[in-house]
Order: sequence, then C-alpha cells, then structure tokens
Amino acid sequence: MIIARSPLRISLGGGGTDLPSYYREHGGFLIAAATDKYVYITLHKTFVDDLIVKYAKMERVARVEDIQHPIIREALRLLRVNVSRLEIASMADIPAGTGLGSSGSFTTALLKALHAWQRNLVHPSELAEQACHIEIDILGEPIGKQDQYIAAYGGVTCFRFEPDGKVEAWPLKISDGIRYDLEDNLLLFFTGYSRSASEVLKEQDVRTRQHDAEMVNNLHFVKQLGLDTQKALEAGDFAKFAEIMNVHWEHKRKRSAKMSNDRIDEWYRLARANGALGGKLIGAGGGGFLMFYSEDNVRLRKAMLEAGLEEVRFRFDFEGTKIVAQS
Repeated sequence: MIIARSPLRISLGGGGTDLPSYYREHGGFLIAAATDKYVYITLHKTFVDDLIVKYAKMERVARVEDIQHPIIREALRLLRVNVSRLEIASMADIPAGTGLGSSGSFTTALLKALHAWQRNLVHPSELAEQACHIEIDILGEPIGKQDQYIAAYGGVTCFRFEPDGKVEAWPLKISDGIRYDLEDNLLLFFTGYSRSASEVLKEQDVRTRQHDAEMVNNLHFVKQLGLDTQKALEAGDFAKFAEIMNVHWEHKRKRSAKMSNDRIDEWYRLARANGALGGKLIGAGGGGFLMFYSEDNVRLRKAMLEAGLEEVRFRFDFEGTKIVAQS
C-alpha cells in the first residue's frame, strides 16, 4: 500500500498571472502558501484483475482507456503504469471546488503515488510540470500553474512564470516571527458555495488570448501587487499587506461578473466592519473561502459565526507533496 498526500493552498498575491494565456506573453509572478489541509491518494494491490478507482464515484474497469475520471486516466497513461490488480482511492480534508487548488493537489498526489509505485524518485518541479501537462495541455483546462507548483513544493513560496514556460520557485524570505504572526492572523471562512475553477477562469483566459486591453492591464496591475506583497511581507509590514489584499480583491472582482455575488460582498463588508484589515476570496472566485487578515480575531470570528460562516483553521505546510506511508 502507498499513501501520498498533497497540501491545499492559499494565494497571498499575484494570483491569475499564472495562466499560460498571460505569462507566455508577459511573464507572471505570485506568492502562494501550502496549508496543513490535504488531498490523499491511496494505491493498493488487490487480488482481482480489474482496476478499481474510488473517488466521489466508484469505477471498476479492465483498461485504462475505460476510466471516466480524466485526471486518473491521463496520469496512468502518462506514466505507463501497469494497472493489473490495482485499487486507487482518494479523500480530502476540504471538498473540491472551494478555491484551495484541490485539482492541482489531487493530480500531484496521484502522480507522486504512481511514481512511488514504480519506485521512481521525482523532483517537485518535475512533479508539478507533469501535473500541469495533464491538466492544461492534455485536458485543456483554462487554469494556471500555481496549484500544482505550490502543492509540489509546499511552504510560503514565490513563483515566477517565464514566457518560455520555465518556472522559478524560491521561499519567501520571512523570519519565524513574521510567519507565526501571518499564520495566527490569516482566517479562512467557508462561504458554503462550491464551483468549477475552469468555468470562472474561462472568461479571463479567452479575453487574455484576445488581447483584451482591460483584462491584460488588470493582470499587469495584479502582478505588481504580487511583487508589492512580497516586499510588504518580507518587511513584516502587515498593514501594507492587508491594504494590498483589499486592492487585489477590488481588481479581481472586475475580471468577471462571476467573481462575486451579493452575499459574498455583504460578508466581506461585515468582516471589514469587525476587525478584518484586509481580505479577498481565495481561488478563481464565485465561491469557496473568504480569507481575511485580522488583528482582532475574536471579534471577527464572532461576527462570521453569527453570519453563518464556518471557519477552517490552518497552519502552513513545508513538506509539499510526499509519501506518508508505504508497505
């Protein structure tokens, strides 16, 4: 049996500039953080000849080509895994479609487990690129690269996406004290909505490919906000970081009418009136988690709880995608 886990993530600045439609012409930059909420993949040798696949549904097939789950099918094809007498199962700490990069985490965990099954060592950059190749190149999803890369690397990490497709990754240069304060004062609240990131990102992807000036200028601005976020956090200037979060959210909302809705806007205003210095919706938008930076956590938690939002507490993960059990 092999068990792999891959962390879910939050975006701290520059999100949206990791889509190929943008970075292939302009280069992208963002900061993301891996959390201690995970997607798990289990591989288990069975005594039946069929391949058994368990996720929200269960499949039992004789051939890889018959698998309905596209990521599992293409991962097995890519690595040319012998699927005789194999069971693949997945589970997660947080539901899919909630803005924490679950698809990228799922893909990196699956690939890591399959590499371990084949007794292969794989570097985080190679793991991330294979995951991107499956989701973006093979399956044609209009998504970016940050989810796969932060899942593979872990930590609080800066990523630069070059026009030629290369990705540079390095840890954000912050002290332990700054990191602890950031962990303590970033709060996540579930809106109760889930959605497909591909559906929300499709408009951005299409408009960027069409060289829509408003969209491209918006992403230029967001990329600069990502660079400003790096400076603010490395200096321990949390007031500036929170201010940037608010500006980022206002520009993010302009990218699509699907980015927010009346209830999300109302919750955002409520949080700002109850101790949140800055905030934004995590992920592509349209639902998922609201994230706030606050230095009055008791007051903010009380207001959000009374509004019906559930908090998910987290710490940062610094291990990235890894094998947690093998026998």
